[in-house]
Amino acid sequence: MKNKNPLNRRGGLIQRLALAPYTLWAVLFIVVPLFFVGYYAFTDGQFHFTTKNITDIFTTTSRIKDGDGFKEIHTYLVIFGRSLKLAVISTAICLLLGYPFAYIIARSSARTQSILITIIMIPMWMNFLIRTYAWMTILQDTGLLLNGLRLLGLNMDNVHITGTETAVVIGMVYDYFPYMILPIYSIMAKMDIKLLEAASDLGCNGFGVLRRVIFPLSLPGVISGVIMVLIPSISTFYISKMLGNGLTTMIGDVIESQYQTNPHFSSALAFILMVVLLVAMALMQRYANKRAAA
Repeated sequence: MKNKNPLNRRGGLIQRLALAPYTLWAVLFIVVPLFFVGYYAFTDGQFHFTTKNITDIFTTTSRIKDGDGFKEIHTYLVIFGRSLKLAVISTAICLLLGYPFAYIIARSSARTQSILITIIMIPMWMNFLIRTYAWMTILQDTGLLLNGLRLLGLNMDNVHITGTETAVVIGMVYDYFPYMILPIYSIMAKMDIKLLEAASDLGCNGFGVLRRVIFPLSLPGVISGVIMVLIPSISTFYISKMLGNGLTTMIGDVIESQYQTNPHFSSALAFILMVVLLVAMALMQRYANKRAAA
């Protein structure tokens, strides 16, 4: 039997009206751009349907110097692989450093929690470009880091950090580290301390409590943190351009440069990247659901 209560109908109407601005925003700034990415990816310069943009990603090759000779590589697959590798490394470092830090914050007093969260958030108050330039100043050959090591008597003449994958990873870890800590902290802060005490009373040591209680309960935060770090890391272009000195090309750099001359091929690259990320997110969510059901 249908509910004919006018108050319920009015409440439903108010909810729909309240959601309308958010729905409109999502359609205009998420759905429509994704539609155009897909449309451009599967059309040519005359906007005729084609799969050439997609196939070129997998078939385009180039020759690079290899010792005394040259070898042929699949250009964009290598760049995709490098981007995925550096993104995974950056995400793993953020997780290894951020997980214990999030636990320390969650177990601290309310005042200490506020101070530590503020410290984490302060770098995010500054412009992204300024933060990247700051790391260029620190890591360059005449920068603070290498000059400091020289003052300690170390020979740093043949050491170069900028222009390497290490510099790119450092920049990504610094910029995206808060995105790992905050979702894990938000879960751990709500964790019932009595569960940890009960596990200890039942004979679990510190590692056992972590493995059997803390990590399973904090897994949703870990999944969220991994996604929030992995996605911008794999698609970044400014960090790799500035800290990598143009020598560590990532897929975001290629998308940005190709967009100036061939937006259709650039969209194809973005489309493949989106598919890769959606598959990764689906696998992580499936793993989280299996752990939750276990």
